[in-house]
Amino acid sequence: MARFRFWEASGATKTLLFLPLYRLPAMSFFRRPDYSSDTSQFIDQLKAQRPELEAEQRQGRGLLWDKPIDRDIQAEFKQGRVAQKPYVYQTKA
Repeated sequence: MARFRFWEASGATKTLLFLPLYRLPAMSFFRRPDYSSDTSQFIDQLKAQRPELEAEQRQGRGLLWDKPIDRDIQAEFKQGRVAQKPYVYQTKA
């Protein structure tokens, strides 16, 4: 228990007692352990019905994105690049 003493303008002394406040554990504002969105439920259900789906997705990604990079061709593209003008909409006047 803490005591706090102060004086009023009239000269009288008053004492206030403060009870200690025990700090409660902080609860996260965004934590919702039991909530699952409709989209998350749909995706979980789809993966449960079709376990091969993830492998198919990885195979499709391999067709479009996972390609080996040829460094020589990349260097040629970089050399052939034309610098852009500071203001592209300016007419030649």
